[in-house]
Amino acid sequence: MNALKDTIWWHLYPLGFLGAAPIAGQQQDAPRRPLSTLEPWLDYAAELGCTGIALGPIFASETHGYDTVDHFRIDPRLGDDEDFDLLAAAAKKRGLRLLLDGVFNHVGRGFEPFERAVREGPDSEAAGWFHLRWKRGADAPPRAGVFEGHDALVTLNHHEPAVADYVERVMNHWLARGAAGWRLDAAYAVPPSFWKQVLPRVRARFPDAYFVGEVIHGDYVRMVADSTLDSLTQYELWKAIWSALNDQNFFELSAALERHEGFLQHMTPMTFLGNHDVTRIASQLQDERCLPHALAVLMTVGGSPSIYAGDEQAFRGVKEHRAGGDDAVRPEFPPSPSGLAPYGQSMHALHQELISLRRQRPWLCDGRTEVLSLTNTALVYRTSARADPRQSIDVALNIGAKRLKLPHASFELLAGGLHNARNIVPHHGWAIGHIGQ
Repeated sequence: MNALKDTIWWHLYPLGFLGAAPIAGQQQDAPRRPLSTLEPWLDYAAELGCTGIALGPIFASETHGYDTVDHFRIDPRLGDDEDFDLLAAAAKKRGLRLLLDGVFNHVGRGFEPFERAVREGPDSEAAGWFHLRWKRGADAPPRAGVFEGHDALVTLNHHEPAVADYVERVMNHWLARGAAGWRLDAAYAVPPSFWKQVLPRVRARFPDAYFVGEVIHGDYVRMVADSTLDSLTQYELWKAIWSALNDQNFFELSAALERHEGFLQHMTPMTFLGNHDVTRIASQLQDERCLPHALAVLMTVGGSPSIYAGDEQAFRGVKEHRAGGDDAVRPEFPPSPSGLAPYGQSMHALHQELISLRRQRPWLCDGRTEVLSLTNTALVYRTSARADPRQSIDVALNIGAKRLKLPHASFELLAGGLHNARNIVPHHGWAIGHIGQ
């Protein structure tokens, strides 16, 4: 099992965070805020309690970073190699692991091998890198296979050995420069056999490297087994948390926790309440009083938790399915944390408290969760160490209009709140601790 599984990630989308121009060509001068200017935010992440920084795409691209044109070059809107090296050194100094976002399913049309394939024709070496359909007897460019209907995102041919060699070189290059691992974008769209071919070759040089795949749905366990990924994104749990809270249906969350327990027997998934692709949790929840409940679940069940930058301040933002529809969830941040508005202080403090609680119990990363009692509006569960069930914590969630009386003698409180007696959870309240017998 990879040593980075117990990392608590602070995830940010650099192009938005640093206010880069939305289109690469629009920024003619030096970057307004290069990667190296993130250093004040590294202190912020460390003080929050996080132990890793998960960066969105930072390599040369045409627009949003997921249309990469050169994986060996830092996007000029974010600086250059020196800026990356300064950031990597600053993260290492603070004990923060650095996770990079690798887009290896597709590339932008400005990717040099693609331009070469179009220029040199179907018999060229570069043509084998892509899924191209050529028109007979015409000088028209070929039709390229693209990712999920996005014409700007040309899919790579993962059965081409040169593509595997290229991805291996890219991964090794940045691991050698200080990265600890890779988030593999759209990993679900890549044949698992490709990862199974490439990742062991990278691990031969960097045995501690960590690989987490973006997988939205499907057979999680089989995907990990067939690909040799260390982890994947736990979208099932993400959906169940906010959906159960909105619908007052803890049966949905209970079922998701049961499935999550099955996943944990094979891997440690990356868990989250938000990321750069989804509506922020503070906007997703219909009742803001449920924000602490959502965070309590994230921090008390197995997984490698990821906090999307701004969620710890209760930022709002709705994802829309249109051009520019990600902008609201990928905003620019101030140059330093001192520029944050004060409105999110209570949520920030709660994140610090629950992250601290989790870090004091490292066994939680692969802890076993069992439901103790369940109704539509009340859920009590226990997470215990897989190797020693005597190490455990109990979580009581109440989203009903009435108080929840726990069927136990007492509750030793670690976080949250109880009403007078030590075994009554207030309406719309929550508590983390130890149930007494």
